[in-house]
Amino acid sequence: MKKYDVVIVGGGPAGITAAIYTARRELKTLVITKEPGGQVVKTPDIENYPGFDLIAGVLLAKKFIDQAKKFGAEIIHDEVIDIDEKKEKLIVKTTRDEFYPSALILAFGKVPRKLHISGEKEFAGRGVSYCGTCDAPFFKNKTVVVTGGGNSAFDTALLLARVAKKVYIIHRRDEFRAENILVDKAKKNPRIEFILNAKIKEIKGDTVVKSVEIEIKNKKREIETDGIFIEIGYLVDGGLIKNFVKMDLQNQIIVDRDHSTSRPGVFAAGDLTNSFYKQIVISAGEGAIAGLSAAKFVDEKK
Repeated sequence: MKKYDVVIVGGGPAGITAAIYTARRELKTLVITKEPGGQVVKTPDIENYPGFDLIAGVLLAKKFIDQAKKFGAEIIHDEVIDIDEKKEKLIVKTTRDEFYPSALILAFGKVPRKLHISGEKEFAGRGVSYCGTCDAPFFKNKTVVVTGGGNSAFDTALLLARVAKKVYIIHRRDEFRAENILVDKAKKNPRIEFILNAKIKEIKGDTVVKSVEIEIKNKKREIETDGIFIEIGYLVDGGLIKNFVKMDLQNQIIVDRDHSTSRPGVFAAGDLTNSFYKQIVISAGEGAIAGLSAAKFVDEKK
């Protein structure tokens, strides 16, 4: 039986920041994560995190992780497959082990939203990507499509424009949710072309992606491309915690001001909570609150 004061599920800014705060309180802290750093590592350039004019996401994530380890937090690469409570004892099961924390912090973020169109599943990993940072180098001097209108779509398009010869941004509206500074950069980039008020209907190819079929005002058009980067947001995978804590209609965990959930001893932070804005600095702040609240819970329990 492996007992911890605090177990944190998720290794992004929220989870790692929570670990920094609980470990500094000399609480035995464990972070379980499939992807150290979380979605931050997929962001090439970050310009809105306090203290840094410009920093690569992977470097910022490394700084988070190194700081947590410095204060004594343990970080393991594993997948949590079940969370339960029996006889007032929390149980966290992974693919390899079981852990018994006094307090639990949920901070596992979101998963990429899918288009759910023909060809998306078939060509996943063969031209269909959800991670610009991971896959951009494979498209040197090629033509690519990015779909989406938020920050992640524009971050990916600008990254791809450094290596690809042509980047199409295809968006179903003529307005964007992305920050103006990113939109302006994309509009000034000669390698980026916008196709607006368009819906992607199908991804086509043979062994790899060759084209996408789009629809504009009920007229179909085919765009030749070597790949498509789907950047239309993320969803909370609520399967792990369904019926364990209260969630809203978007599968986001409902938290109080101290980031406690509906279950005593369980806290949540980051993109999976029902907080309005989703930013790295906000996730880190929520992680700090959840960490302090979990520490207070453990101390009172002891």
